[in-house]
Amino acid sequence: MDKTSQQAQNSLSPTTRRGFGFSSLRIKRRHTTCEETGFPRRRGLLSFSSVRERSRKESVPDDDLMTITGEQPKVSSNFISDGKPNAIASRENDGGPQGVLKRLSVMWPSMPFRKDKRDGVKEPELLEPPCPAAAADTSRQQRYASGQYFFEYLVVVSLKKTKDSSSYEPQITYQFPKRDGMAKYQKEEEEKTLKAITLFCFPEGISWAPLTEYHSETFSFVLTEIDGSRRNGYCRRLLPGGKGARPPEAYCIISSLACFGLFSKIFDEVEKRRQISMAMIYPFMQKLREAPFPAPGNTVEIKSFIPESGTEIIRLTRPFDSWLEHVNFATLFSCLTDEEVLLVFAAAVLERRIIFIADELGTLSQVIHAVAALLYPFTWQHTLISIVPEILIDVVMAPTPYLLGVQKRLLDEVTDQSDLLVVDLSENKKKTFIISIGDEGAILPPKLKTELLEALSHRKKGSTVEELNRVVSEAFLQFFVKTVGHYASYVKRRSGEGGVFEKRSFYKAIESKTTRHFVKKFIQTQMFDLFIQEAEQHPEQQQQGIFHKMIRDNHEKKKGDKTNKH
Repeated sequence: MDKTSQQAQNSLSPTTRRGFGFSSLRIKRRHTTCEETGFPRRRGLLSFSSVRERSRKESVPDDDLMTITGEQPKVSSNFISDGKPNAIASRENDGGPQGVLKRLSVMWPSMPFRKDKRDGVKEPELLEPPCPAAAADTSRQQRYASGQYFFEYLVVVSLKKTKDSSSYEPQITYQFPKRDGMAKYQKEEEEKTLKAITLFCFPEGISWAPLTEYHSETFSFVLTEIDGSRRNGYCRRLLPGGKGARPPEAYCIISSLACFGLFSKIFDEVEKRRQISMAMIYPFMQKLREAPFPAPGNTVEIKSFIPESGTEIIRLTRPFDSWLEHVNFATLFSCLTDEEVLLVFAAAVLERRIIFIADELGTLSQVIHAVAALLYPFTWQHTLISIVPEILIDVVMAPTPYLLGVQKRLLDEVTDQSDLLVVDLSENKKKTFIISIGDEGAILPPKLKTELLEALSHRKKGSTVEELNRVVSEAFLQFFVKTVGHYASYVKRRSGEGGVFEKRSFYKAIESKTTRHFVKKFIQTQMFDLFIQEAEQHPEQQQQGIFHKMIRDNHEKKKGDKTNKH
């Protein structure tokens, strides 16, 4: 870093808020197959994407890019630039907020990239060729990503006293399995990942103290790698066994698989064994690691021995609707009324900035994933961080669309923003929408909004997660069927060439003025743009899945209605 940049950085006070500009890349490969998910592969569209590609006249210098772990269950990488080379890394003080930023810079350093005409950015060049051991590790990574294993690794994050014993900081005290035989660059990347895990397991940034009581909570986050690949983090925080006051600890499982309910049950088993002995975790996780991940609707059985209880058989069943297995709509609809959910959906479908406020980490992560799932078959293509660590709170200043979860004690950090929607999910809220643009109620076509509310009213009390998910997802799928379900008829093809989407003819074909007005706005979003790109290039793959089945069913119903009239 040059002296000028360093002096400029040092002149900033710890309370200075930064403005960030976001850049992004599109990913050209996806590990999960069509057969595994039940719906077609889509270039650059992994569920809950977290980036947007936008054109800018000014290019951002490569040295200014700094990766950030964002949310999503599965997509491209985020980059933040504050206009200064390695600005955060220049913080030399280990104490206070500056020291925290210095440690954070270790996780997300800037890296050199090669430019590509089409995607703008390519994967980072390796600093050294992989050795045989590294090749073997890469092979293991591919097996993790392909869904052959339940998880990549399990870590226990404990709060340990700092060197001066003035406070506690999160540290990894257990890791399974240990990763040996890695090349230098792989070890460095793993160290960054592990440090990021500690940040997201304890994102509050508060001074922890020993406790005698602590309410266990389970939540999730997503780590975005420099190449755009994503790994899901499942976390359970609880008070460890013992007597007297003690700080909480967190179990965290890292996996390429998105299945919140399944990993919650795994945590129940890990927690049970942890109360006996840390050594009891190893054989169970080893058995789990060797077990194949079940297909949708199938069950895998894990045999595990527990002293005084004998051998137990743990049955782990994967939901039949695999595209909803990371989602539980119950939390969303317990925090918001149906009408409020539609206002949030309206803002999300037009790719606006949305911040959710809550006290519980689990509430934030479940609601944000549920809102993103309402957009299916489209995928959120921008920043998505279900739990924003306090040290990253300035991400709320980003001008690009985002879905962010912020703990309520940080509310004052977000209320000085405008042109966004701030949604309070807490029980003791005075009002749900703390900040709003004001037009959210006029975005959706009135008739379709009424039909959505009618469909949502069919939810039954006491229904299972799968039953609730099916009712809710089908209601919003029908909305997209009725608004854009005719898109395929306007993807025109010529011999030997890809398809071309006739946008103007597409929305002019809509009879309802209010629906046409909505669609004219929706087709300008990134999520629709990438959906159409896939339809133009891979129509045979995209014509699969529940969305297109509902389109065909709707078409047949219309034909039947016409026949009955005549």
